[in-house]
Amino acid sequence: MTNTALRESAFPDAVITEAIRWTEQSGPLDDAQALRIAASRTADAHGQITERALQLGERIGLQPELARARQWAPWVLLALVALIVMAGLGLAGSVVGGGERHINVIVALVSLLGLHALTLLLWLAGLWMPLGSFNTASLGWIWLSLTARVAGGKRGQAPVLVRATTGLLSRAKLLPWAFGLVSHGIWSLSFAVVLAAMLFALAFRSYTLSWETTILDPDFFVRVVQVLGWAPAKLGFPVPDAATVLAATPGAAGQRTWALWLTGCIVVYGLLPRVALVLLSAFVWKRRRKALQPDWREPYYRKLLARFAALAPAAIVDADPGRRRGAMPAGLPASELHEALFVVGFELPPDMPWPPAALPADVATQAQRIDGSAPARRALLDQLAHTHPRTVLLVCHAASSPDRGTERFLREVLAHCGECRLWLADAPGASATQRWLDWLRDTGLESITASDRLGIALPESAIAP
Repeated sequence: MTNTALRESAFPDAVITEAIRWTEQSGPLDDAQALRIAASRTADAHGQITERALQLGERIGLQPELARARQWAPWVLLALVALIVMAGLGLAGSVVGGGERHINVIVALVSLLGLHALTLLLWLAGLWMPLGSFNTASLGWIWLSLTARVAGGKRGQAPVLVRATTGLLSRAKLLPWAFGLVSHGIWSLSFAVVLAAMLFALAFRSYTLSWETTILDPDFFVRVVQVLGWAPAKLGFPVPDAATVLAATPGAAGQRTWALWLTGCIVVYGLLPRVALVLLSAFVWKRRRKALQPDWREPYYRKLLARFAALAPAAIVDADPGRRRGAMPAGLPASELHEALFVVGFELPPDMPWPPAALPADVATQAQRIDGSAPARRALLDQLAHTHPRTVLLVCHAASSPDRGTERFLREVLAHCGECRLWLADAPGASATQRWLDWLRDTGLESITASDRLGIALPESAIAP
């Protein structure tokens, strides 16, 4: 992961970057100035693409519209919650607000849980088909669409911003969870309001609860009540027995049992699943939100990387004819060293993940990456001169060829630390590793520990027991 993704604005920046990609599907934008600005402001390849997108986004109005959407989002959500709560109160009123004060418990249960069960099944289906119509039927999708429409109006950039947002969420496998966090939260609040209204009415008014049928066998209702009441019974809610179910007019105790059974079913099959899914959605969002980045492997981004690479000055990779074999620089004395480990990715390919997954967690948090440019090298050498670490582990791409610039950089690093080690990552074969080892020997740096295995290249003190 690059440093850009660690900033607080990482997701909005990613949305703008993806929105520019979708915008340029209909034709490239004039980006000559944006390219120059991006190349001058950062040396990180992915950061350059993001900076270019931000420059273009400002020009066509993406950032202002995204800012308006973020301002309107809480208000649109509040209005949607108010609408759902009012609908919940109306549904509760239709159940307990009748003039005859007679409640058909089966009809009431289907009325209160039917739409909830249907939308829940659609959301579960959306976990396996996140780009299908299942998610577009959720309250989360309605909230996102309304927010984009309110913020952008009829002629705004809402469609491309919505497409970019949903694309990022889908790539991170967060689309159903993000929409679910909104939908389940609204449903949970709605059920809480319905239960509060029902309990208030049942506590202070007298109702007659029963069931009715014309064609079904009464034993069917006995079985249904027992099956549905099993889970609420585990939480202490009573379940009407067969005699109570079959009684034409149950007494006061029977009416109380019916009322608590109905309440228990709404709690267990309505409120609790939604609350549990809110917590689960929040947990999944927290775990996966760092993956909300563009797919840098897309051909569109690869072309941009090539364009930025063409702007960089050419690197000298030829051998220095007539150069004598240099002596191995001596590291700093132990008295000047500090117990520190620097892990540095050096001239790695843009599509190589960083930090590498193989690094121990405590080491990966301190890892940094430089592109080999003069400013990046100087900034790192300044850090080393200030810290004097005991060990510097350089992560190099094994398939790349070392050159004079690599040798010069290694010697400069050795002047500011106790020892320097090389991890030759992503080695395509033993020949690539051997090429580096031969090069170290030929340049007088053979005492540097180099390996394509992290366990050998990493100091023993950095390996967790």
